[in-house]
Amino acid sequence: QVQLVESGGGLVQAGASMRLSCVASGGTFSRNAMGWFRQAPGKEREFVARISGAGGNPYYAGSLKGRFTISRDNAKNTVNLQMNSLKPEDTAVYYCAVATTFFGSDWAGNYDYWGQGTQVTVAS
Repeated sequence: QVQLVESGGGLVQAGASMRLSCVASGGTFSRNAMGWFRQAPGKEREFVARISGAGGNPYYAGSLKGRFTISRDNAKNTVNLQMNSLKPEDTAVYYCAVATTFFGSDWAGNYDYWGQGTQVTVAS
């Protein structure tokens, strides 16, 4: 049984940094991209970042590029999201997910497994 568990969320002030981690268990995912999505109250879930099965080809939502960095460690089955210069509009529940393909995509429908989410709140 595949499980994804996110950690690292919380409350920070605008301008701060935060690092999210996601540990996957129940399988081997080096052939699958992993991604981060987020969902703010009253809004649809949106793509944040993804990284290929081998840990290359990071790709970000346009508005987040330069502030967020995705990485992964296949030996530990983990994917991380480093978030810098956080803004109040980054407030959301952040989800990690495992894609069905090596490179993944921006579409949530291409992801088979999801974590339960971790709340990130950025105060102004």
